[in-house]
Amino acid sequence: MRLARYCAGTEDRVRLGRVDGDTVTDLSGVRGIGSSLKAILPTLQELEPAILAAEGDTHALAEVTLLPPVDDPQKFLGIGMNYREHAAEAALAGIPTPTSQLWFNKQVSCIVGPFDDVVKPDVSDQLDYEVELGVVIGRRCKNVAVEDARSVIAGYVVLNDVSVRDWLQKRSPTFTLGKSFDTHGPIGPWLTTDDEIADPLALRMTLTVNGEVRQDHVTDDMIYDIYEQIAYLTQVMTLLPGDILATGTPQGIGAPTGNFLRVGDVVAAGIDGLGGIENRIVAEVR
Repeated sequence: MRLARYCAGTEDRVRLGRVDGDTVTDLSGVRGIGSSLKAILPTLQELEPAILAAEGDTHALAEVTLLPPVDDPQKFLGIGMNYREHAAEAALAGIPTPTSQLWFNKQVSCIVGPFDDVVKPDVSDQLDYEVELGVVIGRRCKNVAVEDARSVIAGYVVLNDVSVRDWLQKRSPTFTLGKSFDTHGPIGPWLTTDDEIADPLALRMTLTVNGEVRQDHVTDDMIYDIYEQIAYLTQVMTLLPGDILATGTPQGIGAPTGNFLRVGDVVAAGIDGLGGIENRIVAEVR
């Protein structure tokens, strides 16, 4: 299933819908479903027959406003330098390769929708992009074994782990500030449930800036795969339904060449089977 949160036309009302091709069907008539995807994640398997059978109002995707598919996640965590070729290019920019999993917080206030604008902050000229496979946790879990990790995944989203490089590597001793500027967490376009994806470690990811390909790689280049990531994190903390894991970016970021984003640029990120997101870079308005 592909599940989206959206507003239809000029309405402010938030709906939860099933995406089929280029349309979305309103699920508000399904018993037990409101406008929160996060709320239904633990019971998604039981709700699936009713979701698939739903015949609510249908809208063309082009006529709705897609919202971040996961509403109000408690955690938005990212792993640094988790692709082999990306680690190699980061080393050229003076960033050492970590010897274990390196995790950071993206504050949830940075999350925006799949087609929302991304703000270039006045305090930096080093705005960078990172296409990533986003993993959405489906149930409360702790101390998960690697071999059991897939069972706690609700599904996947496309995300751009927008990064402010000078704050990330120079102005803050941790990654959190440079990863958490407002609007620097576009995700979407919808949640694709895990059963739709045969192998999440064999998905092609691409990112373009103004139509120019900057990143093009497959998720099989991860140093620590998504199951190892979940096992590692849950040794430390309980993951909850709706928590988002940004699982790393491939080579091609702007930092090694200084090819950073500018106001007016359009950044499009896509992953096979998951769809794509597109965001325009806009100037900060104070």
